[in-house]
Amino acid sequence: MLSIVIPTYKNKFSFLKKFLHNYEYMKDHEIVIVNDNPEVNLEKDLAVYKNVILIQNNKNLGFGSAVHTGIMKAQNDFIVLLNDDVILHDESYNDALIYFKKDARLFAAGFAQKEKNGEIVGKNTIFWKRGLLFHKKNNTAKGITAWAEGGACMIDKEKYLMLGGFSHVYSPFYWEDIDLSYRAWKSGFSVLFDSHIVMTHHHESTIAAHFDKRFINTIAFRNQFLFIWKNITDGALIINHWLFLPFNLVYYLLKGRPEFIMGFLKALPYVLAMKKTAYPLSDAKVLDKFK
Repeated sequence: MLSIVIPTYKNKFSFLKKFLHNYEYMKDHEIVIVNDNPEVNLEKDLAVYKNVILIQNNKNLGFGSAVHTGIMKAQNDFIVLLNDDVILHDESYNDALIYFKKDARLFAAGFAQKEKNGEIVGKNTIFWKRGLLFHKKNNTAKGITAWAEGGACMIDKEKYLMLGGFSHVYSPFYWEDIDLSYRAWKSGFSVLFDSHIVMTHHHESTIAAHFDKRFINTIAFRNQFLFIWKNITDGALIINHWLFLPFNLVYYLLKGRPEFIMGFLKALPYVLAMKKTAYPLSDAKVLDKFK
């Protein structure tokens, strides 16, 4: 038996419609729903479903913290994380369990997701360039991935706890799942992508419906800085980051992206508070996996 954790926020009617469809494929598992919207109670709406545990947050925690709350409540060793706008096609996500049985070092298995335009995504890569860490979509062949997307994956709860879980510093959204998987890689674990487990997921549809585009971009840039200051420990990369900072600030300003500067300014108060953790693997060894 698995635990399935689904965070939801200001999406009641759309979420309930999708949940009604998805329940047929989840009903044999424990389902933990975290309602991160304190203004709306879902208790009556979900009372008709078996195996459903509802966590009704008293305040909005943001994506990572909401998911973490659900994971801590979950009773099973392996947990499926689904966004509230994901549509399941079948029960194939159960097949990911075999990877964990075969590989004791596996932390997470990511699933393929069909976008609105029919594109299949879910496998990702990361790379260092011009003093910054960037991420982008990769090919969809089965294999390792830089991170398992937090809205469509299976994780090992024991390893999740060992890693310290999702970091609240990225609230309200973005980079939480990249950060978690990066810490897994640096700890000597691995993250896999399975192209045969497919579900429908239109990325950013929920966030774009509730937040201004400039705010979204500012938070994304802020969290890019926070990720670097929190996770990068190789001395050469740290020096490279700060040497390129003046160039990057001017570069993005000239490109008409003031959100980069705004993101930097929002991240700056955190810079001294970031505590570095020693890991078995260096940043260079992790990044080499995705060249």
